[in-house]
Amino acid sequence: MGPPDPPLAGTTPEEHETEAGATGAESPEKRQLHPLPPGLVELYGLLAVLFVLVPEWMAGGALLGLRLGREATDLPVASAAWRKLPELRLATLNLAELRQLARQEGIRGYGRLDRERLNKRLLQRLRVGAGGAKSL
Repeated sequence: MGPPDPPLAGTTPEEHETEAGATGAESPEKRQLHPLPPGLVELYGLLAVLFVLVPEWMAGGALLGLRLGREATDLPVASAAWRKLPELRLATLNLAELRQLARQEGIRGYGRLDRERLNKRLLQRLRVGAGGAKSL
């Protein structure tokens, strides 16, 4: 055990001894919880609804409205830069689609190339083929 706790402000040393020596086994009269007034409990409930539930309902309604406004996909429409830049277009293709494009472009040995090398070779071919503006 360490040194005794200093007496609390406004208590005598004797009162401090009885408070510090109190255990959970003593009578429940010494330690009572004071209930909150019913009005305060209702106010906390109202604040919880206002600050938590109402914004969640608003966000859910907004998301539902966004989903209903779209026809088939949740993805945004591709921008003009996405359609023009071959780097962006190639980034969206999976490996099988990259290899199919390499076959269409006549790149030899495309089947043994990994994704990075295949991207590099396709970009070189697409830039050289049409002066950098060939579309996919």
